Amino acid sequence: MTIAANTVPAARPARRDPALAEVARKVERGERLTAADGALLFATTDIHEVCRLADMVRRRLHGNAVFYNVNRHLNYSNICALSCKFCAFHRKKDQDGAYEHGLEDIRAEARKARESGATEMHIVGGLHPWLPFSYYTDMLRAIREEAPAVHIKAFTAVEIVHLQRISKRGGEGYEGVKAVLKDLIEAGLGSLPGGGAEVFDDRVHDEAFKGKIRSDQWLDVHRAAHELGINSNATMLYGHIEERSERLHHMELLRTQQDHTLAAWAKAQGIPVAADGAVVLTGPAELYPHERLPMPGSRGLTTGYFQTIIPLPFFPNASELEYLPGPTGLENLRTLAVARLMLDNFPHVKAFWIMQTLPMAQLELQAGADDIDGTVVWYDITKAVGEGNHQETSVGDLVRAIREAGGTAVERDTLYRRVVREGASWRVG
Repeated sequence: MTIAANTVPAARPARRDPALAEVARKVERGERLTAADGALLFATTDIHEVCRLADMVRRRLHGNAVFYNVNRHLNYSNICALSCKFCAFHRKKDQDGAYEHGLEDIRAEARKARESGATEMHIVGGLHPWLPFSYYTDMLRAIREEAPAVHIKAFTAVEIVHLQRISKRGGEGYEGVKAVLKDLIEAGLGSLPGGGAEVFDDRVHDEAFKGKIRSDQWLDVHRAAHELGINSNATMLYGHIEERSERLHHMELLRTQQDHTLAAWAKAQGIPVAADGAVVLTGPAELYPHERLPMPGSRGLTTGYFQTIIPLPFFPNASELEYLPGPTGLENLRTLAVARLMLDNFPHVKAFWIMQTLPMAQLELQAGADDIDGTVVWYDITKAVGEGNHQETSVGDLVRAIREAGGTAVERDTLYRRVVREGASWRVG
Protein backbone atom coordinates (compact mmCIF):
# COMPACT_ATOMS: atom_id res chain seq x y z
CA MET A 1 0.00 0.00 0.00
CA THR A 2 1.27 3.46 -0.93
CA ILE A 3 0.96 6.22 1.65
CA ALA A 4 0.62 9.77 0.44
CA ALA A 5 3.48 12.00 1.51
CA ASN A 6 1.21 14.46 3.30
CA THR A 7 -0.26 11.67 5.46
CA VAL A 8 3.05 10.48 6.92
CA PRO A 9 3.17 11.46 10.61
CA ALA A 10 5.74 14.12 11.39
CA ALA A 11 8.73 12.98 13.44
CA ARG A 12 8.46 14.02 17.04
CA PRO A 13 11.14 16.42 18.21
CA ALA A 14 13.63 14.82 20.58
CA ARG A 15 12.74 15.41 24.22
CA ARG A 16 15.51 16.81 26.34
CA ASP A 17 15.79 16.17 30.05
CA PRO A 18 14.66 19.47 31.64
CA ALA A 19 17.04 18.81 34.54
CA LEU A 20 19.91 19.45 32.11
CA ALA A 21 18.72 22.95 31.16
CA GLU A 22 20.93 24.80 33.65
CA VAL A 23 23.94 22.62 32.79
CA ALA A 24 23.38 23.45 29.12
CA ARG A 25 23.22 27.17 29.90
CA LYS A 26 26.51 26.96 31.79
CA VAL A 27 28.21 25.17 28.91
CA GLU A 28 26.86 27.68 26.40
CA ARG A 29 28.10 30.62 28.50
CA GLY A 30 31.48 29.03 29.19
CA GLU A 31 30.97 28.58 32.93
CA ARG A 32 32.64 25.82 34.91
CA LEU A 33 30.53 22.79 35.80
CA THR A 34 30.41 21.55 39.39
CA ALA A 35 30.67 17.99 40.67
CA ALA A 36 26.86 18.06 41.09
CA ASP A 37 26.53 19.00 37.41
CA GLY A 38 28.80 16.11 36.51
CA ALA A 39 26.71 13.72 38.61
CA LEU A 40 23.62 14.86 36.71
CA LEU A 41 25.36 14.25 33.38
CA PHE A 42 26.14 10.71 34.52
CA ALA A 43 22.65 10.07 35.91
CA THR A 44 20.41 11.46 33.15
CA THR A 45 18.77 9.13 30.66
CA ASP A 46 19.21 11.84 28.00
CA ILE A 47 22.57 10.64 26.68
CA HIS A 48 21.87 12.48 23.42
CA GLU A 49 21.95 15.86 25.17
CA VAL A 50 25.12 14.95 27.06
CA CYS A 51 26.83 14.07 23.77
CA ARG A 52 25.41 17.17 22.05
CA LEU A 53 26.90 19.46 24.66
CA ALA A 54 30.26 17.71 24.51
CA ASP A 55 30.25 17.90 20.71
CA MET A 56 29.46 21.64 20.88
CA VAL A 57 32.52 22.15 23.10
CA ARG A 58 34.68 20.12 20.72
CA ARG A 59 33.58 22.22 17.77
CA ARG A 60 34.29 25.44 19.66
CA LEU A 61 37.83 24.28 20.33
CA HIS A 62 38.72 22.53 17.08
CA GLY A 63 36.04 23.11 14.48
CA ASN A 64 35.79 20.01 12.32
CA ALA A 65 39.44 18.94 12.81
CA VAL A 66 40.14 15.47 14.18
CA PHE A 67 43.76 14.65 14.98
CA TYR A 68 45.78 11.48 14.46
CA ASN A 69 49.48 10.70 14.44
CA VAL A 70 51.91 8.20 12.99
CA ASN A 71 53.44 6.57 16.03
CA ARG A 72 55.02 3.40 17.29
CA HIS A 73 54.63 1.93 20.75
CA LEU A 74 57.38 0.10 22.63
CA ASN A 75 56.87 -1.87 25.83
CA TYR A 76 60.46 -2.50 26.92
CA SER A 77 59.58 -5.07 29.63
CA ASN A 78 56.52 -6.59 31.27
CA ILE A 79 58.45 -7.67 34.37
CA CYS A 80 57.01 -5.70 37.26
CA ALA A 81 57.50 -5.49 41.00
CA LEU A 82 53.79 -4.71 41.41
CA SER A 83 50.81 -7.03 41.04
CA CYS A 84 47.86 -4.71 40.44
CA LYS A 85 44.55 -6.60 40.37
CA PHE A 86 43.31 -4.92 37.20
CA CYS A 87 46.49 -5.63 35.21
CA ALA A 88 46.96 -8.64 32.90
CA PHE A 89 50.21 -7.20 31.49
CA HIS A 90 52.65 -7.76 34.36
CA ARG A 91 54.83 -10.84 34.82
CA LYS A 92 57.40 -11.98 37.33
CA LYS A 93 60.90 -12.73 36.03
CA ASP A 94 60.55 -16.53 35.70
CA GLN A 95 56.89 -16.50 34.69
CA ASP A 96 55.79 -17.63 31.23
CA GLY A 97 55.62 -14.70 28.83
CA ALA A 98 58.05 -12.50 30.77
CA TYR A 99 60.38 -10.40 28.61
CA GLU A 100 62.80 -7.49 28.62
CA HIS A 101 64.29 -5.87 25.52
CA GLY A 102 67.99 -5.18 25.19
CA LEU A 103 69.36 -1.97 23.70
CA GLU A 104 69.91 -3.56 20.29
CA ASP A 105 66.23 -4.51 20.15
CA ILE A 106 65.35 -0.94 21.06
CA ARG A 107 67.68 0.45 18.40
CA ALA A 108 65.98 -1.78 15.83
CA GLU A 109 62.54 -0.48 16.88
CA ALA A 110 63.79 3.11 16.59
CA ARG A 111 65.05 2.45 13.05
CA LYS A 112 61.67 0.96 12.12
CA ALA A 113 59.96 4.04 13.52
CA ARG A 114 62.21 6.34 11.49
CA GLU A 115 61.83 4.30 8.29
CA SER A 116 58.03 4.15 8.63
CA GLY A 117 57.79 7.94 8.94
CA ALA A 118 56.66 7.87 12.58
CA THR A 119 56.79 11.18 14.41
CA GLU A 120 56.56 9.61 17.89
CA MET A 121 57.72 6.64 19.93
CA HIS A 122 55.51 5.92 22.95
CA ILE A 123 57.43 3.91 25.56
CA VAL A 124 56.17 2.38 28.81
CA GLY A 125 56.87 -0.80 30.76
CA GLY A 126 56.69 -2.57 34.09
CA LEU A 127 58.58 -1.57 37.23
CA HIS A 128 61.53 -3.86 36.59
CA PRO A 129 63.20 -4.76 39.91
CA TRP A 130 66.76 -5.11 38.58
CA LEU A 131 67.35 -2.93 35.54
CA PRO A 132 69.67 -0.02 36.49
CA PHE A 133 68.81 3.63 35.88
CA SER A 134 71.47 3.72 33.16
CA TYR A 135 69.34 1.29 31.10
CA TYR A 136 66.66 3.97 30.74
CA THR A 137 68.96 6.85 29.86
CA ASP A 138 70.87 4.58 27.45
CA MET A 139 67.53 3.62 25.88
CA LEU A 140 66.66 7.24 25.23
CA ARG A 141 70.09 8.05 23.81
CA ALA A 142 69.98 5.00 21.53
CA ILE A 143 66.61 6.06 20.13
CA ARG A 144 67.82 9.62 19.67
CA GLU A 145 70.86 8.36 17.75
CA GLU A 146 68.81 6.09 15.47
CA ALA A 147 65.83 8.43 14.98
CA PRO A 148 66.78 12.01 15.89
CA ALA A 149 63.58 13.58 14.51
CA VAL A 150 61.22 11.23 16.36
CA HIS A 151 59.65 12.60 19.56
CA ILE A 152 60.08 10.32 22.58
CA LYS A 153 57.04 10.15 24.84
CA ALA A 154 58.04 7.81 27.63
CA PHE A 155 57.52 6.58 31.20
CA THR A 156 54.39 6.96 33.27
CA ALA A 157 54.49 8.82 36.57
CA VAL A 158 54.64 5.43 38.30
CA GLU A 159 57.80 4.59 36.35
CA ILE A 160 59.33 8.00 37.09
CA VAL A 161 58.93 7.46 40.85
CA HIS A 162 60.42 3.97 40.45
CA LEU A 163 63.40 5.45 38.57
CA GLN A 164 63.90 8.01 41.31
CA ARG A 165 64.02 5.21 43.88
CA ILE A 166 66.54 3.07 42.02
CA SER A 167 68.71 6.01 40.94
CA LYS A 168 68.65 7.79 44.33
CA ARG A 169 69.08 11.05 42.41
CA GLY A 170 68.23 14.25 44.24
CA GLY A 171 67.02 12.56 47.39
CA GLU A 172 63.43 11.60 48.18
CA GLY A 173 60.27 13.41 47.14
CA TYR A 174 59.64 16.21 44.69
CA GLU A 175 63.24 17.35 44.19
CA GLY A 176 64.32 13.79 43.52
CA VAL A 177 61.63 13.42 40.87
CA LYS A 178 62.78 16.67 39.22
CA ALA A 179 66.40 15.48 39.24
CA VAL A 180 65.45 12.22 37.50
CA LEU A 181 63.33 14.07 34.95
CA LYS A 182 66.24 16.41 34.18
CA ASP A 183 68.49 13.41 33.49
CA LEU A 184 65.86 11.83 31.25
CA ILE A 185 65.24 15.08 29.36
CA GLU A 186 68.98 15.47 28.80
CA ALA A 187 69.04 11.93 27.38
CA GLY A 188 66.18 12.65 24.96
CA LEU A 189 62.82 12.50 26.76
CA GLY A 190 60.31 14.82 25.05
CA SER A 191 57.09 14.38 27.03
CA LEU A 192 55.24 12.12 29.47
CA PRO A 193 52.30 9.84 28.66
CA GLY A 194 49.36 9.87 31.01
CA GLY A 195 49.33 6.27 32.21
CA GLY A 196 49.30 5.05 35.79
CA ALA A 197 46.67 7.52 36.98
CA GLU A 198 43.91 4.85 37.19
CA VAL A 199 41.35 6.59 39.49
CA PHE A 200 42.47 9.13 42.10
CA ASP A 201 40.80 7.67 45.17
CA ASP A 202 42.35 6.03 48.24
CA ARG A 203 39.60 3.40 48.56
CA VAL A 204 39.99 2.31 44.95
CA HIS A 205 43.77 2.50 45.21
CA ASP A 206 43.93 0.21 48.26
CA GLU A 207 41.57 -2.36 46.79
CA ALA A 208 42.69 -2.52 43.16
CA PHE A 209 46.30 -1.33 42.92
CA LYS A 210 47.81 -1.11 46.39
CA GLY A 211 51.55 -0.48 46.24
CA LYS A 212 51.23 1.88 43.30
CA ILE A 213 51.79 5.60 43.85
CA ARG A 214 48.85 7.62 45.12
CA SER A 215 47.22 10.57 43.40
CA ASP A 216 49.37 13.23 45.07
CA GLN A 217 52.57 11.58 43.81
CA TRP A 218 51.16 11.13 40.30
CA LEU A 219 50.16 14.78 40.17
CA ASP A 220 53.53 15.88 41.56
CA VAL A 221 55.41 14.04 38.80
CA HIS A 222 53.39 15.83 36.14
CA ARG A 223 53.73 19.17 37.94
CA ALA A 224 57.50 18.68 37.98
CA ALA A 225 57.51 17.80 34.27
CA HIS A 226 55.49 20.93 33.48
CA GLU A 227 57.84 23.10 35.54
CA LEU A 228 60.73 21.69 33.50
CA GLY A 229 58.96 22.70 30.31
CA ILE A 230 57.66 19.41 28.94
CA ASN A 231 54.04 18.51 28.25
CA SER A 232 52.13 15.47 29.41
CA ASN A 233 48.84 13.66 29.04
CA ALA A 234 46.43 12.31 31.65
CA THR A 235 44.39 9.13 31.75
CA MET A 236 41.57 7.66 33.81
CA LEU A 237 40.99 3.91 33.96
CA TYR A 238 37.28 3.42 34.68
CA GLY A 239 34.67 0.68 34.76
CA HIS A 240 36.12 -1.53 37.48
CA ILE A 241 35.44 -1.02 41.22
CA GLU A 242 35.20 2.77 41.21
CA GLU A 243 32.01 4.80 41.48
CA ARG A 244 31.03 7.55 39.07
CA SER A 245 31.53 10.09 41.87
CA GLU A 246 35.16 8.94 42.11
CA ARG A 247 35.62 9.52 38.38
CA LEU A 248 34.38 13.07 38.89
CA HIS A 249 36.78 13.62 41.79
CA HIS A 250 39.60 12.41 39.52
CA MET A 251 38.59 14.98 36.91
CA GLU A 252 38.40 17.76 39.49
CA LEU A 253 41.95 17.09 40.72
CA LEU A 254 43.29 17.20 37.17
CA ARG A 255 41.32 20.36 36.42
CA THR A 256 42.59 22.16 39.52
CA GLN A 257 46.21 21.38 38.73
CA GLN A 258 45.75 22.57 35.15
CA ASP A 259 44.24 25.82 36.46
CA HIS A 260 47.46 26.56 38.33
CA THR A 261 49.60 25.59 35.36
CA LEU A 262 47.75 27.81 32.87
CA ALA A 263 47.03 30.84 35.09
CA ALA A 264 49.91 33.05 33.89
CA TRP A 265 49.38 32.07 30.25
CA ALA A 266 45.65 32.84 30.45
CA LYS A 267 46.30 36.30 31.85
CA ALA A 268 48.83 37.00 29.10
CA GLN A 269 46.20 36.00 26.53
CA GLY A 270 43.48 38.16 28.08
CA ILE A 271 41.42 35.11 29.03
CA PRO A 272 39.24 35.70 32.11
CA VAL A 273 40.48 33.88 35.21
CA ALA A 274 37.75 33.32 37.79
CA ALA A 275 38.09 34.37 41.42
CA ASP A 276 38.68 30.74 42.38
CA GLY A 277 41.44 30.45 39.76
CA ALA A 278 39.39 28.61 37.14
CA VAL A 279 40.74 28.85 33.59
CA VAL A 280 37.99 27.81 31.18
CA LEU A 281 38.91 27.25 27.53
CA THR A 282 35.56 25.97 26.29
CA GLY A 283 33.41 29.13 26.27
CA PRO A 284 32.12 31.22 23.34
CA ALA A 285 34.70 32.80 21.03
CA GLU A 286 34.36 36.35 22.40
CA LEU A 287 36.04 35.29 25.66
CA TYR A 288 39.32 34.66 23.84
CA PRO A 289 40.80 37.81 22.29
CA HIS A 290 44.04 36.08 21.29
CA GLU A 291 44.85 32.36 21.48
CA ARG A 292 42.21 30.07 22.90
CA LEU A 293 44.48 27.07 23.43
CA PRO A 294 48.03 26.78 24.76
CA MET A 295 50.63 25.62 22.25
CA PRO A 296 54.43 25.41 22.42
CA GLY A 297 55.73 28.96 22.01
CA SER A 298 52.48 30.68 23.02
CA ARG A 299 52.84 34.14 24.51
CA GLY A 300 53.00 33.97 28.30
CA LEU A 301 53.57 30.21 28.38
CA THR A 302 56.71 29.31 30.32
CA THR A 303 55.83 25.76 31.37
CA GLY A 304 54.52 22.51 30.02
CA TYR A 305 50.86 21.54 30.57
CA PHE A 306 48.34 18.73 30.26
CA GLN A 307 47.52 18.33 26.58
CA THR A 308 44.80 15.70 26.59
CA ILE A 309 42.65 13.49 28.77
CA ILE A 310 42.37 9.85 27.68
CA PRO A 311 39.50 7.91 29.30
CA LEU A 312 40.46 4.22 29.27
CA PRO A 313 37.82 1.50 29.72
CA PHE A 314 38.80 -1.40 31.98
CA PHE A 315 39.20 -4.81 30.31
CA PRO A 316 38.70 -7.53 32.93
CA ASN A 317 40.03 -10.46 30.86
CA ALA A 318 42.89 -12.41 32.48
CA SER A 319 43.15 -10.00 35.43
CA GLU A 320 42.30 -10.65 39.09
CA LEU A 321 39.15 -8.61 38.50
CA GLU A 322 37.94 -10.71 35.58
CA TYR A 323 34.71 -11.44 37.45
CA LEU A 324 33.66 -7.85 36.74
CA PRO A 325 31.73 -7.12 33.52
CA GLY A 326 33.67 -4.02 32.44
CA PRO A 327 31.96 -0.90 31.07
CA THR A 328 29.40 -0.99 28.27
CA GLY A 329 29.73 0.94 25.03
CA LEU A 330 27.14 3.43 26.25
CA GLU A 331 29.10 3.98 29.45
CA ASN A 332 32.24 4.57 27.40
CA LEU A 333 30.44 7.17 25.32
CA ARG A 334 28.99 8.92 28.35
CA THR A 335 32.25 8.93 30.33
CA LEU A 336 34.18 10.50 27.48
CA ALA A 337 31.50 13.15 26.94
CA VAL A 338 31.44 14.00 30.65
CA ALA A 339 35.24 14.25 30.65
CA ARG A 340 35.07 16.75 27.77
CA LEU A 341 32.54 18.87 29.66
CA MET A 342 34.19 18.72 33.09
CA LEU A 343 37.80 19.17 31.95
CA ASP A 344 37.18 22.60 30.49
CA ASN A 345 40.88 23.56 30.59
CA PHE A 346 42.20 20.52 28.71
CA PRO A 347 42.80 21.30 25.03
CA HIS A 348 42.12 17.77 23.78
CA VAL A 349 40.17 14.58 24.51
CA LYS A 350 41.42 11.35 22.98
CA ALA A 351 39.37 8.34 21.91
CA PHE A 352 42.20 5.78 22.10
CA TRP A 353 41.07 3.35 19.43
CA ILE A 354 43.18 0.49 20.76
CA MET A 355 41.09 0.35 23.94
CA GLN A 356 37.82 1.65 22.50
CA THR A 357 37.87 -0.16 19.12
CA LEU A 358 37.82 1.91 15.95
CA PRO A 359 34.00 1.87 15.53
CA MET A 360 33.52 3.03 19.13
CA ALA A 361 36.12 5.74 18.64
CA GLN A 362 34.12 6.97 15.62
CA LEU A 363 31.06 7.45 17.82
CA GLU A 364 33.15 9.27 20.42
CA LEU A 365 34.31 11.73 17.76
CA GLN A 366 30.72 12.98 17.87
CA ALA A 367 30.65 13.09 21.68
CA GLY A 368 33.58 15.32 22.55
CA ALA A 369 36.71 13.53 21.29
CA ASP A 370 38.93 15.37 18.81
CA ASP A 371 41.80 12.85 18.66
CA ILE A 372 41.84 9.20 17.63
CA ASP A 373 45.53 8.47 18.43
CA GLY A 374 47.78 6.79 15.88
CA THR A 375 48.99 3.80 13.93
CA VAL A 376 50.54 2.22 17.09
CA VAL A 377 51.87 -1.11 15.57
CA TRP A 378 52.73 -2.93 18.84
CA TYR A 379 50.75 -2.62 22.06
CA ASP A 380 51.01 -5.20 24.81
CA ILE A 381 49.07 -3.60 27.67
CA THR A 382 45.48 -4.51 26.73
CA LYS A 383 43.73 -6.47 24.01
CA ALA A 384 40.47 -4.82 22.99
CA VAL A 385 40.24 -6.91 19.84
CA GLY A 386 42.07 -9.90 18.46
CA GLU A 387 45.01 -11.83 19.90
CA GLY A 388 48.64 -10.95 20.40
CA ASN A 389 50.27 -7.56 20.65
CA HIS A 390 50.26 -6.64 16.97
CA GLN A 391 47.73 -3.79 17.19
CA GLU A 392 48.23 -1.85 13.98
CA THR A 393 46.13 0.26 11.68
CA SER A 394 47.07 2.31 8.66
CA VAL A 395 46.90 6.03 8.07
CA GLY A 396 44.32 5.30 5.39
CA ASP A 397 42.09 3.47 7.87
CA LEU A 398 42.38 6.29 10.42
CA VAL A 399 41.60 8.96 7.84
CA ARG A 400 38.63 6.99 6.51
CA ALA A 401 37.27 6.45 10.04
CA ILE A 402 37.55 10.18 10.77
CA ARG A 403 35.84 11.14 7.53
CA GLU A 404 33.03 8.62 8.06
CA ALA A 405 32.44 10.23 11.46
CA GLY A 406 32.11 13.65 9.80
CA GLY A 407 35.52 15.03 10.69
CA THR A 408 38.45 16.48 8.77
CA ALA A 409 41.56 14.39 9.37
CA VAL A 410 44.63 16.35 10.53
CA GLU A 411 47.97 14.66 11.12
CA ARG A 412 49.71 16.00 14.23
CA ASP A 413 52.96 15.46 16.06
CA THR A 414 53.07 14.71 19.78
CA LEU A 415 52.70 18.41 20.67
CA TYR A 416 49.66 18.84 18.39
CA ARG A 417 51.54 20.76 15.73
CA ARG A 418 50.31 19.97 12.23
CA VAL A 419 52.49 17.62 10.21
CA VAL A 420 53.15 18.13 6.51
CA ARG A 421 54.22 15.08 4.47
CA GLU A 422 56.57 15.53 1.53
CA GLY A 423 57.19 12.16 -0.04
CA ALA A 424 58.99 9.94 2.45
CA SER A 425 59.85 12.89 4.71
CA TRP A 426 57.79 15.03 7.04
CA ARG A 427 57.99 18.37 8.77
CA VAL A 428 55.97 20.40 11.25
CA GLY A 429 53.83 22.88 9.33
